[in-house]
Order: sequence, then structure tokens, then C-alpha cells
Amino acid sequence: MAKSVGRTYRWVWGKTQDRWRYRDGQRGWNPLLAHLLDTGATAQELWDRYLPDNVRAVLTEAFGGGDAATARAVVPFLAALHDLGKAAPAFLDQFDRGDNRSYLRKARTLWEEEARSHGVPLPATWEGLYWAHHQHITAATLPRLLGCDCPVANGQRCRAPEHQGLHTVAYALGGHHGHVPGAETVGTATIASGGENWDDVRADLVEVTAAMLGVDLRRLAAVVAPVRPAALIHLTGLVIMSDWIASNDGRYPYADPADSDEEWWQAAQDRAREALTSLSLDRWKPTEVTWQQLWPGTEPRPVQSAVMDLMPATGQALVVVEAPSASGKTRLALWCAHYLASRNGYQGLYIAMPTKADTGRIAEEVKQFMRAAVADGDATLAVVHADAIEHQIVYDLIEAERPAQENRSPLDALAAGILNTLESDEDEHDPGQPPAAGEHRGRGRAVMDPWYLNRCVGLMAAFGVGTIDEVMLAAQPSKHWMLRLFGLSCKTVIIDEAHAYELYQQDLLGTAVQWLADAGASVVVLSNALPAAVRTALTASWCDGLQVQASDAADEGPVTVIDAAGLVRRGGPLPAEDPQSVVTVRLRNEEDPAALASELLGKARNGGCVGVVRNRVDKAVSLYRAAVANAAAHGWEESEILLLHEQFQMHQQRSTEDRIRSLLGNGASSRPDRLLVIATQGTAQSVDFDYMACDLAPVDLLLQRMASLHRNAENTGQRRAWCRLPQLDVLFQADPQERGLPLVEPPRRRPRRRAGNLDGLTYSPYILAATFRTLQSRCDPEKGISLCLPRDVAGLISSVYESRQTGEGAWATLLDRTWNAWLMMLAGERLAADDNGVRPYVEGHPATVRWLVSGELSGAGEKGGLDGLRALPRLSVPPVNAVCLYQHGEELTYDAEGTLRAEFYSDRQLKKGVPPVVERRVKRKLLLHTVSMPGKWFEGNGRLPVPKAWPRRTYKPLDRSTVLLFDATGACVFGLAGQVHYDPRTGLRRL
Repeated sequence: MAKSVGRTYRWVWGKTQDRWRYRDGQRGWNPLLAHLLDTGATAQELWDRYLPDNVRAVLTEAFGGGDAATARAVVPFLAALHDLGKAAPAFLDQFDRGDNRSYLRKARTLWEEEARSHGVPLPATWEGLYWAHHQHITAATLPRLLGCDCPVANGQRCRAPEHQGLHTVAYALGGHHGHVPGAETVGTATIASGGENWDDVRADLVEVTAAMLGVDLRRLAAVVAPVRPAALIHLTGLVIMSDWIASNDGRYPYADPADSDEEWWQAAQDRAREALTSLSLDRWKPTEVTWQQLWPGTEPRPVQSAVMDLMPATGQALVVVEAPSASGKTRLALWCAHYLASRNGYQGLYIAMPTKADTGRIAEEVKQFMRAAVADGDATLAVVHADAIEHQIVYDLIEAERPAQENRSPLDALAAGILNTLESDEDEHDPGQPPAAGEHRGRGRAVMDPWYLNRCVGLMAAFGVGTIDEVMLAAQPSKHWMLRLFGLSCKTVIIDEAHAYELYQQDLLGTAVQWLADAGASVVVLSNALPAAVRTALTASWCDGLQVQASDAADEGPVTVIDAAGLVRRGGPLPAEDPQSVVTVRLRNEEDPAALASELLGKARNGGCVGVVRNRVDKAVSLYRAAVANAAAHGWEESEILLLHEQFQMHQQRSTEDRIRSLLGNGASSRPDRLLVIATQGTAQSVDFDYMACDLAPVDLLLQRMASLHRNAENTGQRRAWCRLPQLDVLFQADPQERGLPLVEPPRRRPRRRAGNLDGLTYSPYILAATFRTLQSRCDPEKGISLCLPRDVAGLISSVYESRQTGEGAWATLLDRTWNAWLMMLAGERLAADDNGVRPYVEGHPATVRWLVSGELSGAGEKGGLDGLRALPRLSVPPVNAVCLYQHGEELTYDAEGTLRAEFYSDRQLKKGVPPVVERRVKRKLLLHTVSMPGKWFEGNGRLPVPKAWPRRTYKPLDRSTVLLFDATGACVFGLAGQVHYDPRTGLRRL
């Protein structure tokens, strides 16, 4: 084959070797064209194997003139050109900029000599060059190279209608590093483009790339016409994903300039196929199975059957399911995802949870589902949040991904040596049981490459379980938000516990639903019960995204299904038709912890599993201390009293949660005769209590807590006489100044109103008051409240959230005051959601690329940005997390006793290169010994100082981390010395 060593464009570099991967004898740089071809080949392979039908349809319309074959060539071609701006002096000068390593200085000298000898128009001197980001140079120079030859002033944009698609694409490609640039940024980048000589080099790169991918540049402007907003999201997301995959030196070795362009292209295609196979990036191949084959031994329940009957035969859908806990909503959502994937060719599914606490447990359930739902081959299951590696299932999935007969590298011995010094708390994992009789299992296997632990990448996996934060950030212009939205758009997105979100999140969820509808994705929303306004808003968002009018069939039922044409259908058993359970609720004045503890211990002395849910950690700890102090007097052992809240170290939370579930969860084989569990909201869920008491909370949370009462029918025969019927006692603080009123507002500074309830800082005082009044209105003469569930759920929700509560006298004053404060809070949340979110359509007009502009001030989603501009997944003050270690002389340990030595890798080991498996294991140890401190501790009056970061260069894994160092007594000696204390029995407390 003919060689092409003399062509100028081949000597423009695109990447340099990273750190220890450089080897003697290698050039140390990769030709830019080789990386462009690697990226284009990867995008084309993703088109064939990864992109679902809905995404390809949008891209075909926008970049193929309606012809799929054309789009299959044009879209990878555009993806390949993302780094075209590197062909400019401003970028090429960065070969060894800021790096003192001798091999890079030598490599640069050799490259520069070769480049000049082959005609690359490098400047005579590198001093005084105008600098701009290469992605912005791409945006500035690309339209002219693709066919826009209109005479315009320097930096100005062409206004010819036939060229607008080219300029739109250029700006979208200019955002492949996370932020779409504005017109001023792009105009300024023109100055750094290098002039006409460099236009010729870039033109050669465009022509060669087009030839390799089979693109006719003469027709390009006619087929590039992105109108639907989702087209820009899909293109930018695909470009970022392709670039990240193709930038892996291990999978894409650097090209040899002696080889021809055609050889580079063939090698790029081969590597792309291997890379996607290695990363298990094929879209979901769903099996053809029935409900019984997915979950042997079960039959669909009435609500589940209703959804199955209402699902559209083809096309996308929004499904809203309102049913009580333990009604099988999770399995129903998984069935919907399987059904929609088989009809629409979706790439996978993503389950969004309110917090990360239950992501590991749900991931285990999805893993079991995948055995029957995936037809063939490996499929990736990712846990998607910043602390994913704290979950054992992540390690199981990574180990499953590693080949059984993997060659050991020289670094494996180093890994083994370091790991042997780390104490092991890994659980034995079940390799999988053989199929039961009548069970169908696909040949799919859940795996995960460590690549999916990187930021945003987990959403690219076929199956993902994570937090709602990823969905919230996908609707705001933070860094790489287009990649997040692209990953979600390829799937069925399942929103769990939708009733648990604040208004700000509900509004942003509506924005995300609009985008997903426009992208052709499907959404399943699960909730115990939703206010009618929330349900209506979701319907409106879905139809706005589809650009259709909703057509309501006026059916009734707890299930709502809206198809791609906007037809709204409802069904399922009405609440009055469901099997009813009666729960007795009592409103009780809150007692002091000692009295309440004695009462609870006395009730269950002869048997009974009791749960207490407190609104705040300090109240839970006070009750626990009182219960332990009174345990012996009532014949209890301290081990029979458990405390669970979010201010324990993570490994203690996990251990306690696992113990509670093993004793009281579904299928528990050793239910104890008696147990007292004291927990905070959001912990100890999906378990079965005989009796419960809890603090006054919003009515939807009270309903959620009731779901843990008599949850499992198989335990009915074991319940003692005193708790044979389900009962929830709601504890409230009485207002000392107004007889008959609950105290729901936080303390105030005004002298006439010093008393207050700190729960009013956690939940809206109006919602607390309205909940109390709604329940009080249902009291019988015996002061009991009989709730028939699920029949009464809608009425309770409506009374609190959908109509303003009224009263007389002191009640009227309280309700008016708290109502006005609540309206102000809601207005603030709605305004924040409107300001932060980016909608695909506003008043029917589609978003243009100018609407998508963002920058560093918008932040990176999880961090950074400027107040008022940064993307926020929630408005509540985020917690501050800190690693907990103990000081014993010169040693650091994980425990107060000093038996679990905290080992970190040394400088010598770092120089050799620490294997990723070691980094993950060490990070997991630190995460498991991390504690969460309320963000409010560091705000307002009496705030704590900002925690100290660990000194640099002492222990590399702790470099710049927030660390709390304790002595053997639990007193903090570094980080927040003298400010906090840690007790392994009760957790962290502020002094």
C-alpha cells in the first residue's frame, strides 16, 4: 500500500504520552489525524452498537436529511472534527508546556524538527502567540471548511439560512470539553487560528477525514439542519463519549507516521470494535420473556396488570404509578423498561433514587433482573454517584468483568502487597444460583469496567442505579450536562419515590422530562401518592417536550400512561377497590426521652419489634441514650436496641442497616422476639415493625412510615396481642402559649416568641400544621384516627397540599402566618428552578445552540461555580463529608482501639505507578470511614469553622481531603479540634 509520509497535515500532533506510559524508542506524540480517525471510528461503532433507535432517528433527521446511511457517515465525521482546532500554533506550543520531564522536552525537539521539515507552518518564534482553547478554535474555523464561504467580517457569524446548521454544529463541537462557548469567545478564538497557512492544513485534515468516512463535502450543508433541541444534545454527548473512549492510550496506541492514512483508518476501526466490546457498550438485547419468567413464582398484582394493559404497542411513554409501599412498584418499573426496550430498541435503563443510601440494594435487584432480561453477552451495570465504590456490588461487578485467565502485569505484585496490608471487610458474594424450575434466564451477565466510575460516565452504562442528582444536573448547564442528558436519553428513566422531592427538584424534573420526551426516551415515575398539581405538571412537561396537546381520556385509577401522541389514559384498581388495611393513628404530646423510652421498653418487654422515627439526629440520640439507660430495669439487653442515623461513619451505617434488614426485612429467617430500632427519616426502610412511633412530619412522609407497619403478612401470627393491629403514634410538641396548637415554627429571636421547634427548620411549618389539623379532624371520640389505606391516601394528600387549610382564632393566625411563609419559600424554589434549568422549548420555540451556552461559573455539577449561577441538584445545604481517623502515637488507625492500622501507599510505590485496583480499595476504605456533617453547622450564627484539609504530601490519598482526627476517647484533635466528638455507639456530635 502506498505510504504518505510527506503530507504536511500528518505531522500535526494531537496528543502526547502521559506519565509513565512513555517508553524509550517511541515518538511520544500521536498525529492529530490519527486521533480524529480514532474518534470518528468510535462514533461510527457507537452508532451501530450503542445508539438506540430513538437517538438514531433524531440524528438522521438532523444530520442525514432523513437518510440513515447518510447520517451514519456524517455524524461520525462531525465527531471526528471535534479537535480540529488543535491544528493551530496556540495548541501545538503546549507539547511540553509546564512539564519539566526530560523525555517530553526531547520528544518536542524531535517533533518540531520533523514538522518543520515536512512543511508544517510553525511560527519562527513561539513567544507572544495569541492563545485560545482548541475547542473554541474548532468552533471558529469549522463552518468555512465545511462549506460556508460567505464574506463576513472577522469574528462575525454568517446569516445565510442554508449555512446555519454548519455554524450550529461548530458551536456544539466547541462544547466537547463541557461548556458550549458564546459568540464572543468564538470570535476571539479566530485570532489564535494561525491564519491562511493553517486554514490549508485544517482543510486537508477535513478532506482526508471526509474521504475515510465516505462523506461528500459538497452536500454537507444541505443535510446538516439540526432543528430539534435533542439533536444538539445527542451530537455533543456522542462526541464527548467518543473522544473519551478514543483518548485511552491503552486501547488506542499511537499511530506510526510511516503508515498510510488508509492504514490509520483501518486500525481505528479495529480498535473501536475492540474498545466497545471491552467496555460492554452494546445496547440492551432484551429477552422474550413473560412476567413469570422474569420473577418465577409470582403473578402480576392488580396495579402491575393495569400498567401492562395500558402500555402503548409502540413508541415512547410516560408512566406514572401511584401505589403504597410494598406494592411491587420496583418490579413493575423494571418490567416497563424491558417492555419499552423490546419495542423501541432502547440502550438500557436508569433508576434514580432520592439518596445514595439504597442504591446498592436496588443495584442487587437489577443484577438479578438482568439474568433473565438480557439475552446474550455481558451488560454493564453501574452504580452512579460520587461514592459508588463504597458498595460491595461495585467490586463484585468489576471482578466479574476481569477475564478469568488474565495475564498478571508487574504491577499486580505491588497491588497484592499493598492490599495485604489493608484489613479486609469484603463480603463473600454469591456467584449465582442455578435457575429454579420454570425460571428463564438469559445468557447475559452483569459486569462493570472501572471506566464507569469516572465522573458522568456511569450514565453511559446500559443499566444504571444512582441518585436523582444526575437527573437534576442533566437539566442545568453545568459542565458536561449534555453528556448526562445524552446518557439518560438513550434509556427508560425510572424516578423512584417522586413524592420525596422538594418543589425545586420537581420543577427541574419537569424540565428533564421535556428533554427526554423530545429525545424519544421514556420515563417511569413511582410514588406512594402525588398531589394532583404534580401529576398535571408532569403531563404538561411530557406533552411540551413532544410538542403535542394532551388528550385526556378522562379515565380514573392510580396508574397514568401517556403515549407519544399525548393520549392520557388511566387505570388500575381504584383505592376503594384495593385490599384495605386499617392503621390506627394517635396524636400524642411528645414526652421527655426517658419517659418515652420507658414506655416503649415496657410495651415490648414480652415481645414486639418497635420502630421510632425521629426528625433530627439529636432527638434520636437522646432517645437511644435514655433507652440504653433504662434497658436493664425493663429486662432488655443493650444489643436489642439499635440506633441508625446519617452521622455515623459509613461502615457503621451499612452494618446497622444490613442487620436491621436481616432481622426485619423481606424473607428474614430469624425475626427476633423483640427489638427497638431508633432511626431518622430515610433510614431503616423496607422493614416490618409491629408498632411505630414518630415525630410529626408532612403527611406524605407519615404515609411512607406507615408502610413499615405490618408490612409482611407472613409475620402476622408472630405478633403479640398488644400490637396485633397496626398503630402509629405521632408525637408532637404542644405550643406552650396556645392551648391545642402544635408548635411547628422554629425558635425566633423576638422576645415574645422565644419557644420554637427545630423540626420547623427541616420541614415547612405550614405543612406540619396542615398535617396535624388534617389528622386531628379525623379523630374519633377515643382520640384515635382510623385510616383505611390506600383508600384515604388521596384525600390526605389533597387536604394538605392542594387546598389551603383554614381555622378560627389561634388556628387561623398560625395557618395564615405559616401559609404566607410557605408561599414565599415555594416562589423562591420555583424561581431558582426557572433560573437554573434549560428547557428544550419555550412557548413552542425550540432551543438554539445559543441557549445552551455555559461556562466555568456554572460549575461542574458536583462542585465549583459561582453562587447564583452554579448548577444545584437540590437547594438544601449539602453536607460536609470528612474522613475519620484516630491518632495513636505516630500511627493513624481506623478505630479508637488502634487495631486497624490505616495504610497508604508510599512515594516509592507512587513512582512505580499505583494500580487502579489499589486506588479503588484505598478510596473505599476512606469512604467507609467517612462521616457526614450537616451543612448547617457551617452556616449562620454560631457556625463551625471550615474544617481543615489534611496537609499535602503527608499521605497521598488524603491529599487536600477533609479529615477529622480523633484521640482514643473520641475527642477531635485535628480538623475541628475541640468542636466535635465521635462516639462509636451514638455517632458524631457537635460540642
